[in-house]
Parts: sequence; structure tokens; C-alpha cells
Amino acid sequence: MTATITITLDEAYNLAEKTFIKLGLSEEHAQANARLLQSCQRDECDSHGLYRVLSCAQTIKTGAVVLDAEPVVEDRAGGIVAVDAKGGYSLLALEKGLPMLVEKTRKLGIAAMAINHCVHFSALWPEVEMLAEHGLVSLTMVPSHSWVAPAGGKTGVFGTNPIAFGWPRAGKYPFVFDFATSAAARGEIELHRRAGKPIPLGWAVDKDGEPTTDAETALQGAMLTFGGYKGSALSAMVELLAGPLIGDMLSLESQEWDNGRGATPKHGGNRDCLESGEFPRRSNGGTYGAGGENVLGDYRSGGTSAIAAPL
Repeated sequence: MTATITITLDEAYNLAEKTFIKLGLSEEHAQANARLLQSCQRDECDSHGLYRVLSCAQTIKTGAVVLDAEPVVEDRAGGIVAVDAKGGYSLLALEKGLPMLVEKTRKLGIAAMAINHCVHFSALWPEVEMLAEHGLVSLTMVPSHSWVAPAGGKTGVFGTNPIAFGWPRAGKYPFVFDFATSAAARGEIELHRRAGKPIPLGWAVDKDGEPTTDAETALQGAMLTFGGYKGSALSAMVELLAGPLIGDMLSLESQEWDNGRGATPKHGGNRDCLESGEFPRRSNGGTYGAGGENVLGDYRSGGTSAIAAPL
């Protein structure tokens, strides 16, 4: 029988940090990773919380990640920030590049940060929350390994290819979403496998392209995009904007790089930011903030229960 142990968020952070350091990560990388996992555990997302320490341990064991990589931040012409993660985890690279991204966005009204040559394992919504804390609207996306078949296919071509968006709100929680363009995150299928539970139809197909509800069979086959061809098109967009556009790998190339080691993906990531004050005012003279509150109020008044935090 498996025992359930309840720990505080501070204890969750300490556990993650100590484990990462014991696995050989530098202190800066261990702390950046632990902060992210603490945020995900705070939001009760088990598939992206402390559970991810296991996949990090596997990745470190394979030698796929540079444990003490020092990210290099470059000020590119105009509104571009480029961060070379040097083969390390993405989160420290993000933290190192964030101040320049915020500064450029405030100065120019719009800016983007490309993170290259990074190993990635984490959720994206804490990233857009960081930017919302600076009052910036943001959109971020990354590819992964080629686990996901395009609409009508049966072989993995795309990654889970998540997209995250953040909208700051004065004195309130920001409006944030983060979802894979696959029907479910791969971590959700892994959790179903560990628990011995079936997955819903529509999440994946087996090696022959037949629908399956068996999690282990799904992991050996291919995942599916949400919304058929619509999710497939969005997934292709992520591949292009977070791959060729920034000079980094596609999900297929990340899978080839892995070469069966079972490491988390290596690729780039695209973070785009907007400073609303530099954009035209609404035709009725209102601010973007007021217009945003109208939209979010309509969202709530429509009777939805699909919002985790209070609006």
C-alpha cells in the first residue's frame, strides 16, 4: 500500500533543490528548477510538479544536460534578446534573459526572446506569470520530442508543443493559460500508466494507428493533437516559430538527438512580449486594461467553471 505524505510548499522547494544538487546540478540551476516546480505544485498540477524531478534524474543520468552551463545573454538588434543556454536547462537561461527582455519591451513596445540550445522539462505558465508581474502581455511556446501525430497520421512528427499566454491585471491575478497542442500532456499519460488507469479515447493511437485507452500502448504509439486539423495546424505553427525562426531544432530533430536515451527534449523556445501602453488606445478612449476586464467579465458571466483562479 502506498502512503500519502503531505508537505508544505517550502518543503517541496527544499526537496527539489537538494535533490537537484545531489544529482550534480549547479546551485543556480538547482534553484531555478526548484522554483518552477514549486510554482506548479502550488497550482496543484501533479504532472508538472515534483513528479518532474524523476524525468530530470533520468536526463542527468544519460549525460544529456550540461550540469553547470552558464547561459550567455546577447542583445540583438532591435527588440530581440538571444540567450544561449549552452546545453543546460532552460529555466536559468530564462531568468538570466528576463531583465533585458523586460527592458526592451518597455522601451520599444514589443520584444522577443529566443532561448537556444536548452534542455526543457517544465510548464510554461509560471514563465508568463513572471512577465505579467512586470505588467507585460506575453506569449511563449516550445516544441518537444516528436511524440504527436499530425491530423490523419499515425506516426509522431510534432511535439506536444505547448502555448502559454499571460495578460496582466491591476490588483488581480493575471489571466493565464498554458496548454499542449496535443490532446493531453505526455506527463498526464505517464501518470495514468503509473496508476494503472485507462486514458480517454482521443488521446493517442497504438503503433498501427488504432485508437487506444491503454497508457503504456499510447506511449509506444503516438499521441494525438486536440481538435483534429485545428490543433495540428497550431502545433505546426509552434514548430516553425520556436524552431526554424530562432535557428533551433524541430521536435523530430530533438527525438533524433535523444537517440533512445529517454532524456527530456532539447530545443529552443520563443518568448514574445508586448507593452500595451505603446499600442493605440481603444476607439472609445478606454485603456487596454478596461477592455480586458470587459472580456474576462463576459467570460465569467457566460457561466464557465473552466477558470482555476478567481477573476
